[in-house]
Amino acid sequence: MADISTRIAENLQAVRERITQAARESGRDPASVQLIAVSKFHPPAALREAYAAGQRHFGENYAQELADKARELSDLTDLSLHFIGGLQRNKLKLLLDAGAAIETLASEAHARSLHERASAAGQSCEVLIQVNVLGETQKGGVAPDDLARLVERVRGFSSLLLRGLMTIPQADDLALSERAYRTLAELARAHALSELSMGMSDDLEVAVREGATRVRIGTAIFGPRPG
Repeated sequence: MADISTRIAENLQAVRERITQAARESGRDPASVQLIAVSKFHPPAALREAYAAGQRHFGENYAQELADKARELSDLTDLSLHFIGGLQRNKLKLLLDAGAAIETLASEAHARSLHERASAAGQSCEVLIQVNVLGETQKGGVAPDDLARLVERVRGFSSLLLRGLMTIPQADDLALSERAYRTLAELARAHALSELSMGMSDDLEVAVREGATRVRIGTAIFGPRPG
């Protein structure tokens, strides 16, 4: 485990340095960019190693995996989990019970279900709305033209804490990523939303330059996903 621990710690440091450099080159405070370590398919032991190296925010794509890790890592009381996968109504309780922030809200139906479940349990839930900025058919998210209506609906649900917007553009085209991130930032400003979750291992510098407040980094921290 020592080799894994060293590798994850070194990778985390390298990613933090990339964020710091990108922020400073953009005239931003590096502390304004939160690093979310995407731990999909990696075992709880890997998250513990990242935690030991100072990482506190982790992203998961599957509700059951997030719930399992929340349970196994329950002794890490300041660990924060972010759900970044496609929402399913029958899995919402798992996410609420784990206290996860949900970054992929994209429909009024899911917003209502989240609100009803959270309200019944006396909870609140932090959410970001996922926007399909470029209209990619294989990607989830609300269309930009439908965003205003969804923002209005979500703000009407008292148990949902709407923090900002999130997007996942095409991974292999930096020019498209830049366009998507710039558009997302414009949409966030138009709706007075402060959080922008955008940017991954290959394009975090572009995202930071365009205003990202959260970057979701997996491979550059944990290496290739197992399995």
